[in-house]
Amino acid sequence: MSKFKLKDDFTWRDFFIRMAIVVGTVALIIWVLPRDGRTFYHVEAGKLWKYSDFKAPFDFPIYKSDNTVKAERDSLLKTYEPYYEYNDEVEGAMVRKFVVAHQNGIPGLPKDYISVIANRLHSLYQKGIISSPDYSKLTSDTARNIRVVSGKKAQSIPIRDIYSTKSAYEKLFADELLEPHRAILQKCNLNEYISPNLIYDKERSTSSLNDMINSIPLASGVVQKGQKIVDRGEVIDETTARILLSFEKENEKRNQNSSQIGLSLLGESLFVSILVICFTIYLTLFRKDYFEKARSIAMLYSLIIIFFVMTSLMVRNSFGHVYMVPYAMVPIFIRIFMDSRTAFITHITLILLCSCMLQHPFDFIIIETVAGMAAIYSLRELQYRSQLFKTAIVVTLAAMLMEMAVEMMNTTMSEFDWSNYNYLIINGILLLFAYPLLYVIEKAFGFISDITLIELSNTNNPILRKLSEVAPGTFQHSIQVGNLAAEIANKIGAKSQLVRTGALYHDIGKMSNPVYFTENQRGINPHEGMSYIDSAQIIISHVTEGLKIADKYDLPEIIRGFISTHHGQGKAKYFFVKYKNENPDDNVDELLFTYPGPNPFTREQAILMMADSVEAASRSLPDYTEKSIRQLVDNIIDSIVAQGFFKECPITFRDIAYAKTVLIEKLKTIYHTRVSYPEFNKDKQEQ
Repeated sequence: MSKFKLKDDFTWRDFFIRMAIVVGTVALIIWVLPRDGRTFYHVEAGKLWKYSDFKAPFDFPIYKSDNTVKAERDSLLKTYEPYYEYNDEVEGAMVRKFVVAHQNGIPGLPKDYISVIANRLHSLYQKGIISSPDYSKLTSDTARNIRVVSGKKAQSIPIRDIYSTKSAYEKLFADELLEPHRAILQKCNLNEYISPNLIYDKERSTSSLNDMINSIPLASGVVQKGQKIVDRGEVIDETTARILLSFEKENEKRNQNSSQIGLSLLGESLFVSILVICFTIYLTLFRKDYFEKARSIAMLYSLIIIFFVMTSLMVRNSFGHVYMVPYAMVPIFIRIFMDSRTAFITHITLILLCSCMLQHPFDFIIIETVAGMAAIYSLRELQYRSQLFKTAIVVTLAAMLMEMAVEMMNTTMSEFDWSNYNYLIINGILLLFAYPLLYVIEKAFGFISDITLIELSNTNNPILRKLSEVAPGTFQHSIQVGNLAAEIANKIGAKSQLVRTGALYHDIGKMSNPVYFTENQRGINPHEGMSYIDSAQIIISHVTEGLKIADKYDLPEIIRGFISTHHGQGKAKYFFVKYKNENPDDNVDELLFTYPGPNPFTREQAILMMADSVEAASRSLPDYTEKSIRQLVDNIIDSIVAQGFFKECPITFRDIAYAKTVLIEKLKTIYHTRVSYPEFNKDKQEQ
C-alpha cells in the first residue's frame, strides 16, 4: 500500500504521517486549552462598549453586586442568634461538689454560709453561664441575644443577662454577705464550682446561619431573552455593567453542565482542527520538502505548541498579560532557519489558535499579526547581534502603534488603557532573548544560523588556524573557493554565508598529509615512487580524515556535508587515468580510485563542487586568456553535469549557467595580468 501513490509522489504513507502529526497536535492543544466558561468581552462602568450590539441570548437574573450582597448579609447577621443547649445537670453536680467539699464548714465563717453560697451558685446557674472564650466572641461579634434550648423549647435571651465563668465568679464575690469575707472565701477556690451550663450547639447554629444567608435574594430582577442590553459605542453605566456581569456569571453556570461542556469541547476541537489542518495543507502544497526533514517539521509544530501552552498557562492562572508573550519570536526563528512565507503562515496559525482563549480576540489578532509582520520584514538575514535589537524596537513600535489605532477607534484619549503599552514594552525586552535562544533551537533541532556560520568562518578558529599553519596552500585554496562559491550563491539566490563557511572546511582532511597535495608542495613530490593506487588512496582519504576532524571538533552536520560531497562519488582522475594508460589490460577495482561520496544533494553543495573543481584546475592553465578560462569552466562544469553528480540535487540548468558566468568573470579578474611598464630607450638615456 505504501507504494501506491495518491498524486504525483504523495503516498499513503505520507498521508498517514501527516494525519498523525495533525491528530497529535490537535489533541495536545485541546488538552491544555482552558475551560472556564469565559466570555469574550471586557466590562467596565464608564467605558465605551467596543463590541457589536448585544442582546440577551436567554433569560437570566440580574445579580446584585458583591458589595450589595455583603451589606445585606452584614445587616442580617446583626439579628443572628447562635444556639446554646441548657444542661440542667451541671448545676446539681457543682452545688453537691461544693457542699461535700465543705461539709465541715468553712474555717472562719459561720456554718450557715454553706447554704448561702449554695443559694448564690443556684442563682448564677439559673441565669446561665457560658465559657469565657464564647462570651468574648459573642460580644466581639456585636451579638445581642442567644437562643437557649431547654428540652423542646428555645428562648431568646439577651447576652447581658447571662454570665461567663469569669463574670459569674466576680458576681459571687459582689454579694453583700460574701464580699466582706472575700479573703477567706478565695482560699476555698470557688471557681472550681463554676462551670458553663450553656453549651454551644454547633449543628443548630450553623443550620440557622445558612438558612439566614440563603434567604438573602441574590438577584434584583430578570432580563428577558432578546432584550437589548447595550449598543456599540454606548457608554456603560452602572446598571448596564451589572447586567453584563450577570450575564457573564449565568453563562459560566450554564457552561458547567455536561451537555454544554460537550458542545463547547466539540467546537474547540473543530476550531483547532481546521487551523492545524490548513497549516499542514500549506506545508504539503508549498513546502513539501520540509516533510523530508524531521527537524523542520518538529520545530514548526513544537513552536506552535510551546507558545500555545505558555498562553494557556497565563490565561488559566491569570498571570500577567498575553501581550507580554513574545509571539514574534516564532516568525523570527522560522525566518532565520527556513523562509518568510512559512514564518508568516505559522505566526498567523499560532495567533488564531491563541485568540480562542482571550477576552479581546480581535485586538489580540490585529496587534500580534502586525508585530509578526514587522519581525519578518525587519529581519531578512541575521548576521549581527544589533539586527535583533533593531528588530525588537521595530516590533515594539509597530505593536504599540496598532494598539493606539485600535484604542482610538473605540475610546477617547482620556479612556486609553495605558497598561497595555507597558506589556508591549516588556514584550520587546523579552524579544531580545531570541538571540541566546537561537543556540537552543540550533542544538535541539539541528539547524545552523548565519551567526554561527560567521563564528565558524573566523580564521582564528582553532581548525582554520591550524589549517593555515599546517597546509597554507590548502588554506589559500579554501579561501579562494569560498569567495567564488559565495559569488555564485548570491547570483542564484542560494545561501552565500553557508557555502562560504563550508568552503573553508571542505579540505580540512588534508591536514593529515598536507605534503601529498600539490598546493602544499615545495619542489618535492612524495607521490614519485608510489603506486597509483596508494597515491589515489591518500588523496581520497582527505575526505574521511576531514570527517574525523569534524567529529573531533563537533562541527555541525551541515558543514560535514560539504566535506563529504565536494568530490561526490568522483574519481581521483589523475591517478586513475595514469593507471589505466599503463595497465590497459588490468581489470582494476575502480572503487580504489573513487571518493566515498555521496554526491551533492543541496544547491550549496553543488556550488562548492563547481567552484572547487574550477579553482583547482585554473592553477594548471598555461596562459590566462578569456578564451582559455571560458573553455576551462565549460569543460569542467559540463563534465560534472554529464557524470550525473547533480542528479540528486535541486539545482537548475539556469543556476548552472549563472555559475559559469560568475566563475569566468571572477577568474578573469583574479588572473588578469598587469600592464608592463615601459622603460627608457638606452641611447636617449645616455644622451
